[in-house]
Amino acid sequence: MGELKKITEIKAELQAAEESMLPSFILKYQNDRRAGVKKLAEQARKRLVALEQERERIEGLKVYERQYDHKGYVCGIDEAGRGPLAGPVVAAAVILPRDCKILYINDSKKLCASKREELYDMIMEQAVAVGVGMADPARIDEINILQATYEAMRQAIQNLSVTPDILLNDAVTIPQVEILQVPIIKGDAKSISIGAASIIAKVTRDRLMVEYDRIMPEYGFARNKGYGSREHIEAIKKHGASCIHRQSFIKKFLQSREH
Repeated sequence: MGELKKITEIKAELQAAEESMLPSFILKYQNDRRAGVKKLAEQARKRLVALEQERERIEGLKVYERQYDHKGYVCGIDEAGRGPLAGPVVAAAVILPRDCKILYINDSKKLCASKREELYDMIMEQAVAVGVGMADPARIDEINILQATYEAMRQAIQNLSVTPDILLNDAVTIPQVEILQVPIIKGDAKSISIGAASIIAKVTRDRLMVEYDRIMPEYGFARNKGYGSREHIEAIKKHGASCIHRQSFIKKFLQSREH
């Protein structure tokens, strides 16, 4: 009998194993008498179970997509950045393929930044079409945040390379849009298409805020993404407004600076 493989080598093998390789890994090592190897085989089993559960969750997120599939192209729409004191509001429209296999799509707020970035790349690669729209701070001040959000959403729809037949929206009905709309409360956690749109919108906006931080580091935009953290509010009081601040959102902080 050949020399037994070291546990560190088996651990590295498991870490490198893709999903399709897990069953053979389990078969190969489940009868090994070493406690450390048995533990690794059990980890492989748990990974398989977790993947199956995630697959079931994703299938559950396709309930609206299946319901309206007969209409044609189903498009999810969501936005990021309605609440911040600075930066644009960004909307995304996403049409996923019917048999979309991307796992871990969810409301972007429930995902860590690295997972959002990873999913952003997968969605951009596999989607039938992705459209992004945005309204800058001056426009938000001019027409208010709700109307600016609707405007960004209309832009996102127009920027799709494929015309959708039905829109699944996160809790809103967008004015001046002729396409059939289905508003879904907490849609980014209930529809795979809206969840995908929330990820595209959030990552797009976060990347922009990181770029702004390079130009205006005093506000901490890379950390706060324009939201009203204590650090950000203190920076506004100290330095005043930047060119990307929403004047209608920060009046009270500027007033306190004047007194």
